[in-house]
Amino acid sequence: MSPYNRVIVLLAAACAAIFMSAPVVGTAQDAKSQEPPATARLKAYIQAFNSGDQEQMKAFLEAHFAASALKEATVEARLARYQGAKLRLRSFKLEKIVSESPFRTSLLAKAGNGDNVLLQASVEKEPPHKLISILMEFVEDPTNIVVPDPKADDKELASAVRAYLEEKTQAGEFSGVVLIAKDAEVLFHEAYGQADREKNVPNRKDTKFNLGSINKNFTKAAILQLERQGKLSLGDPIEKFLPDYPNPEAARKVTIRHLLDMTSGIGDFFGRRYEATPKEKIRTLRDYLPLFADLPLEFEPGTGNRYSNGGYLVLGLIIEKASGLDYYTYVRENIFKPCGMRNTDSFARDENVPNLAKGYTLDGAAEGGRVQNLATLPGRGSSAGGGYSTAEDMLKYILALKEKKIVLPDIGAGLGIAGGAPGINSAVEWDPRSGYVVIVLGNFDPPAAGRVARRIVGWLPR
Repeated sequence: MSPYNRVIVLLAAACAAIFMSAPVVGTAQDAKSQEPPATARLKAYIQAFNSGDQEQMKAFLEAHFAASALKEATVEARLARYQGAKLRLRSFKLEKIVSESPFRTSLLAKAGNGDNVLLQASVEKEPPHKLISILMEFVEDPTNIVVPDPKADDKELASAVRAYLEEKTQAGEFSGVVLIAKDAEVLFHEAYGQADREKNVPNRKDTKFNLGSINKNFTKAAILQLERQGKLSLGDPIEKFLPDYPNPEAARKVTIRHLLDMTSGIGDFFGRRYEATPKEKIRTLRDYLPLFADLPLEFEPGTGNRYSNGGYLVLGLIIEKASGLDYYTYVRENIFKPCGMRNTDSFARDENVPNLAKGYTLDGAAEGGRVQNLATLPGRGSSAGGGYSTAEDMLKYILALKEKKIVLPDIGAGLGIAGGAPGINSAVEWDPRSGYVVIVLGNFDPPAAGRVARRIVGWLPR
């Protein structure tokens, strides 16, 4: 697994905003009136998604979603996000219904790009049972899917989470920190496992963990901040800020918007070149460029969608040119400090940072053991990932988004961000409607933290 490739764990509301699509004739109940409302709506959604027609998609959103859901994420916002989702996933094929109730259904689907996807729909309890949300989760093992039942209240939730984490820690399957909050009130905050196995140092509630790709969200916030200041436009090509970019075609064709949406055609900087480079020498954003920037575009910008660490590295360089500050200083002064995130930064690999969790991976370890992830860890993280933070600081970030101290568009329906690499796994889930925030930071391989986050999200009281 390439470092900082995301482990996709998205809130129901966030996924609804991204993946809602085209309509079918009649209501969801017309086709199979005997089906539970959530099942019928979800099947209609699959049919709609597969049509790929923008006008039909708009009609579907207007006809099938509850007014409360459309208030949180507008039709226009959902349509814009749909384009990238359609490019990436292409289609859905129903494989099986995993769980079913009148107002909530989960089913397994095979995406056109080969991914296994768990789709979960929630509908209003009152007729006509319109959609409240759809959750989409990428499934690593489709033969072992667990759909948790929501807990009755926050006390029952905390008890279940504590027992589950103790079990996973004892089994050697989790090491990290878990924080659950409702708005600004912390309901659960506990640490498990070890930050330094060699010195037998336990993880603490305030231990700093490598975030992996969660840093991309900070990079996106910084770009949009500079746009509001008039220092760049999302339609600007790379060459406006990086005239010496190694691939002239990419510099001319790829815009900042393409980079943000991962529709640029620029590939990854992880691969053979990265593996052959002494990791301790990769310390600035410019150090990453020789690993990918001269390679041909993988597709014409705007015609495809592929996860791109390289694209977010380029965004970091654009932030440096537009702001006049190096990337690390810019996000520290303009993102972290306004949020009160005092324990968040991109620390160098050999920097002596107190209370920093070391990453431990199964890759290259003897059977049943783990080794430090130094073989894959760069000298310093980048605008694509690899910074460090605490669970408390990540809650401050979510609260800053809620209070609009930091502005990201289209988060009215929530936010789901994650990161994963050898010895690194993190997940943050926020549902503004319920107020729940779930933060899981860990120092084991994926899906250790992602699995925990998914279980907790499924347990949240409805």
